[in-house]
Amino acid sequence: MVWLMRLDLETSGDPKWRNNGGMMATLNIKNLPDALYRKLQARAKRERRSVAQEVTHLLSEAIEASKPLSILELRGLGKEHWQGIDATAHVQRERDSWD
Repeated sequence: MVWLMRLDLETSGDPKWRNNGGMMATLNIKNLPDALYRKLQARAKRERRSVAQEVTHLLSEAIEASKPLSILELRGLGKEHWQGIDATAHVQRERDSWD
């Protein structure tokens, strides 16, 4: 299916101002498959949002920069696989296998 999206920013007459001081935009999506719209409606209902609020939320989640990850968050990950194994001996066996 072909999707056509149009973003209009209200510029004529009195602008519609939001609480945060920005202007409101209108997003029109044409040729949205019925099955996708039904899924969107169901998701909005589960989250107790309108369809417009759910679309705004999903777009914000997809576009906003995610929190940078830290290598320190990996600390201890997989430690159960190394129980009873001498790490130094394991590394030495691996290095010996390279020759």
